[in-house]
Amino acid sequence: MRFERREHRSLTLVIATPILAIIAALALSGILIAIAGAPVLEAYWRILKGAYGSRLSTTETLTRATPLMLTGLAAAVAFRARLWNIGAEGQLYIGAIAVAAASSHLLGGLPASIQIPALLVIGALAGMVLLLIPLWLRLRFSVDEVVTTLLLNFVAVLFVSMLIDTVLKDPTAFGWPQSQSVADAAMLPKLLSRSRLHLGLAIAVVLAFLLHVIQSRTVFGMQSHAAGLNPAGAVFAGVPLGRTLVIVACMSGGLAGLAGAVEVMGVKGYVTTDLSPGYGYSGIVVAMLANLNPLGVVLAALFTATMFVGADGMSRAMGIPSYIADVTVALSLLTMLVALFFTQYRIRR
Repeated sequence: MRFERREHRSLTLVIATPILAIIAALALSGILIAIAGAPVLEAYWRILKGAYGSRLSTTETLTRATPLMLTGLAAAVAFRARLWNIGAEGQLYIGAIAVAAASSHLLGGLPASIQIPALLVIGALAGMVLLLIPLWLRLRFSVDEVVTTLLLNFVAVLFVSMLIDTVLKDPTAFGWPQSQSVADAAMLPKLLSRSRLHLGLAIAVVLAFLLHVIQSRTVFGMQSHAAGLNPAGAVFAGVPLGRTLVIVACMSGGLAGLAGAVEVMGVKGYVTTDLSPGYGYSGIVVAMLANLNPLGVVLAALFTATMFVGADGMSRAMGIPSYIADVTVALSLLTMLVALFFTQYRIRR
């Protein structure tokens, strides 16, 4: 028995792969739910009801999915070119604190029509800078970016913690460590009244479509894909590898930084060290579930947000630990990796 690489992957196989992976993950998680002493089907029904059973829960699920879409796109863009960006969490925090600093010290007096776009750009630029450092180390000294981007997450969070305890500390927060609030004019408009659902969702979906067009219809999209498939072959074919990776890093870091900007301007209004419950790391799972497809990232982010939000409702209703959602998402990643392997290889006897 041996593994043989497939010369062609049908569209049906590509579409069915993430669906089968999620079904397998839900089946495995069902075993844990049964061990906990709860009916499996009712538990999953409670998850759906908790995520979409009311106007409030639906808007909360979509709000939770927004940063996951952006960090998922950041990982998908980078991984497609074999730039292993594990630092979206740190880039998110740097983008968030850059927005808070710019709004409270520089742009706070500007009207919303100018301040909001400017702050979104500032957040994206901050994320870009943080990723360009590991890329420079890779291109100049061949340093593995997996290590540098991962370690920079801790540097970024500690740097943000220092700022919100010193120069950016909110004097009206009664000693609570949080940054100064962004101006009211900097807050993103709400898509629905009496909800936290904001314009960031529309921004994330539009960016997913733009990235899909870039990757499938442009020369740069083909160059970045070639750089991921075979860097040496891409260079031989005339692809400017260094320049391509710099652009990919700007896109990936910018998307992660934008996630932090959107979270501050759309939901929180200020920065704390618990701003993100792991959106940067979850974005990697989202990207892999989507098979690095930008449009698939939107659906994968909705699935992940559904599990996280719905699990809270299931836990309250049935007494099952909400950590089942974390287990399910992790199992989805593992089953997706196995499924991706069998979409690229077949077994020959």
